[in-house]
Amino acid sequence: MEHDHTAPSGSSTVDVLALVLRLALLPATAFLAGGGLLRAPGQRPRHTLYVLGGVSALLAVVSAFAVDVNVVALAIHVVLAVAVPVFPRATRWTSAALLVLVVLETSLGGTGVEFAIDTVFVAAAAVWFGFALLGPVTTAAAVRPGPLALTLGGLLVLAGAVRFGLSGLGFDRRLYSTPFGLAVVAVVVLPVVVSVLAGVFNGRAYRFGATAVALGFLAWSALGAIQAPPPLPVPGVPLLADDAGFPVLVSPQRPGRNVVHFPPSAGNDLSVGAGGLVTKAVARPGAEGTWADVDLPPGRSDLEIRHGGTATVVEVDAGTAPGPAITDADAPECASAALGGLVAGRADVLGACPADALTPADGGALVKLVEFLAGRKPSALTLVEDDSPRGIAAAKLVRETAARTGLAVRPDAGPDTALVVVSGWAAGYPAMTRAAELQRLEPTHQYGLYLAPWLLNGPIVNAVASASLPLRFDPREATAVGYAVAVGNRFGGESPTLGGFRNWLGAGGAAAGDVQIFAAAQVNAMPMYPTEPHATGMVMDRDYAGQWVPDGTIVPITSVLR
Repeated sequence: MEHDHTAPSGSSTVDVLALVLRLALLPATAFLAGGGLLRAPGQRPRHTLYVLGGVSALLAVVSAFAVDVNVVALAIHVVLAVAVPVFPRATRWTSAALLVLVVLETSLGGTGVEFAIDTVFVAAAAVWFGFALLGPVTTAAAVRPGPLALTLGGLLVLAGAVRFGLSGLGFDRRLYSTPFGLAVVAVVVLPVVVSVLAGVFNGRAYRFGATAVALGFLAWSALGAIQAPPPLPVPGVPLLADDAGFPVLVSPQRPGRNVVHFPPSAGNDLSVGAGGLVTKAVARPGAEGTWADVDLPPGRSDLEIRHGGTATVVEVDAGTAPGPAITDADAPECASAALGGLVAGRADVLGACPADALTPADGGALVKLVEFLAGRKPSALTLVEDDSPRGIAAAKLVRETAARTGLAVRPDAGPDTALVVVSGWAAGYPAMTRAAELQRLEPTHQYGLYLAPWLLNGPIVNAVASASLPLRFDPREATAVGYAVAVGNRFGGESPTLGGFRNWLGAGGAAAGDVQIFAAAQVNAMPMYPTEPHATGMVMDRDYAGQWVPDGTIVPITSVLR
């Protein structure tokens, strides 16, 4: 019978009830299957088997009203539970079938090694329960109860050791500070106790060790319904946590100044602090969601997050080593880039930020952009830069390429100029908002607004009606959309960024392609309200998953630039 293995939260009555029923049903059924399997031929079933059969069937029926179960599996469970004591001639066959069902019900939902160790542990425990109920004298003479007890104990120890290895906990404080960890300790330690009893008491160990096996079986059964604890925070690795009920990103998680980021879906009434100093999370130029600066002490500490009238504590570990030098202006982009690696499941120490250097791929894209603009012959390029290493290198490259192609570069806007922004997010966003305002007042930058590739970020491109970027990938292709969906699902609907995409791909990701210029625009074809008549299957919500430009679109406007 398949139960819902949703991790109990402690606040949900249905979750707690499901766990209680699971921990009552599975041991009772295992005792029943073991007792029926070892009943000697011709031996009348004991009253204990009738009681266990009734309890197992009753609990299975109750489960149908309390949690989501498979109706067919429920019916099979009830029939087999009743058949074990009622039909003595077929007891062993029905017990074997019931034991298989217990394995499926106890299974952690995995395949391969996990299912194999579930089978070993449940089968060994059921046989032990059978001997404890009926006594070894009832078994066939060919079975030697003493050596078999040692064998069963060894199988339980082996299964417990493998389960510990698969838990991912290691020898850390989660073993004694979380319910999941305590259950793992139980399935490791109790079989060792049982094996010692088997060596000391020989065939009499079944009765003495039944309690330890039963407790170990309870712990094993609970593992399928208890949520595994998150990994411990690693100093220097940005922390992505969900303890507050919504995603929280802490970067770089080193002693001193850190940034804490919340997605837009978390709301605006958020404050965060450490050591008693609480800071309100606010919007940052060019970045989504809200951000707060927090000073973390060395080592482990608690980060307090306040949302309205509630407070949540998130454990952090800044370590003792100093972190990278991250400027206030580049911190959001740096954190967003780190988020891509976290979404991909990697735990990389944050040692540098995208603004620390101009990559050859981005430099080449800027060269091709300037050469493309030279062919359009604007009167000049209006260049926006910043003082980051990347911004300085990019501005120098743009000026050199413009000089080579005969283009002038100047800081002020004009009616027949093209705006080229190579700064970071903090300077890029106000540059685009100023450009949008100037274009509303008078003809300005009629040759277009162009952004460096790393400025492909929702708030920046949506600050104007349309902006263009030289990109080496198509944001509409499957890999890029897959990243956009992944980061949105993991971080409360957050929009994708180029730095995050590159970290998500990792060192073995797709190689940079040829450069094309893409235009991002706030476009909504055929605007309609959801209540208006529309064709079947037509998407009414522009904010669907996988978009690189929120409430907009991005399309290529040139062929590959050679």
